[in-house]
Parts: sequence; structure tokens; C-alpha cells
Amino acid sequence: MTISLKAAEQIGDFTVFGFGFGLVFVGLICIILICSIVGALCKSLIKDKGNGADTAVVQDAGNLAPAAVSGGYQDKGEFVAAVSAVIAEELGTDVTGIRVLSIKKLS
Repeated sequence: MTISLKAAEQIGDFTVFGFGFGLVFVGLICIILICSIVGALCKSLIKDKGNGADTAVVQDAGNLAPAAVSGGYQDKGEFVAAVSAVIAEELGTDVTGIRVLSIKKLS
């Protein structure tokens, strides 16, 4: 389909702006809907597999130390040292530069 130059000049600026603006938001809404549908399909497919991922986590929890599974820590100093070592490793610094002021348990 072609349009003549005269007809193209008669199209207003606000009309072009409105169509462009509308198409962008219609496209974004379509992307959101597609992502929601694909997410729902993935959740239903994972749920139908018999919760294999959940049982693997429970089986791995049996290999942990009893203090880590129960949530209580036998030696708080060891826990602080482990947390400090992980933070130092992630930051790429020495563990002596890390000072832990407090640790809160998140529910």
C-alpha cells in the first residue's frame, strides 16, 4: 500500500505521536502478557514433575551439620569467621579487614 505525498502531509503531528506512543505501550503490554503466560506454563510443568527439586533440597539438607539444619549454631565464633571469610572472598580483600558488628537472623 502506498500513500501519496499530499495525503502524507495531511497527517497531523499529534496523530503520528499518538500512534507511536500507543504502539509502544501495546507492545509492552503484549510482552508482559507473553512473559506471564510462559511463566505460568513453566510453573505448571515444574509442578507436574513430582517436585523433584524440592526432594533434592531435602536430601541435601541431611548431609549438613546438625547445627545448620536445626538453625542453631554451636559456636558463634566459627559462624562469624565463616561469614567474614565469604565476604572477604567476594570483595577480594583480606579477612583481617572485615569487622562484623552484628548478625541478625532473618525469618
